[in-house]
Amino acid sequence: MFEGKLIVFSAPSGSGKTTIVRHLLKQEHLNLAFSVSATSREPRGTEQHGKDYYFISLKDFKQHIKNEDFLEWEEVYRDNFYGTLKSEVERLWAQGKHVIFDIDVAGGLRIKRKFPEKTLAVFVKPPSIDELKIRLKKRKTESEDKINMRIAKASVELATAPQFDHVIKNYDLQAALKESEELVANYLNVEKKEV
Repeated sequence: MFEGKLIVFSAPSGSGKTTIVRHLLKQEHLNLAFSVSATSREPRGTEQHGKDYYFISLKDFKQHIKNEDFLEWEEVYRDNFYGTLKSEVERLWAQGKHVIFDIDVAGGLRIKRKFPEKTLAVFVKPPSIDELKIRLKKRKTESEDKINMRIAKASVELATAPQFDHVIKNYDLQAALKESEELVANYLNVEKKEV
């Protein structure tokens, strides 16, 4: 079976990692497929099961943990679990794709530790904590309490940046997209497309 590479993008909520990952998925020459994470939380907004996340009950999530079905998992907030199912990565490798992750910092570092030879771990750094708060408020998907929890967590997550292979400063989105694309293309050893 094709064993592709693993490309991990991690960052505090609101840093822009999802925007970067979506951009990279559109670059056909990179041959990437998105690893859909599992979560025990409820869907937000227009999120769809199987596309944005695999939404599973808390009870089922805990059963998957017992069965060792996850490459990595994390209780991000109380009774709010996220994880990467082994079957998801195997499914994407079976399609001949490299797997890209949009994943929290702890999960990203776990994947890097588990597969050090085949993982590129990238940390997306926001301009500042203040800018992060503005971005989270603009989303209008969470309460003030949730936003404050995310901001508190972001301070801790920012300290982990040096543990990643590369840090992309997302101060200017176009520059961050270009840097991300070049970084991934170099890691995968693929030719840059002609523009």
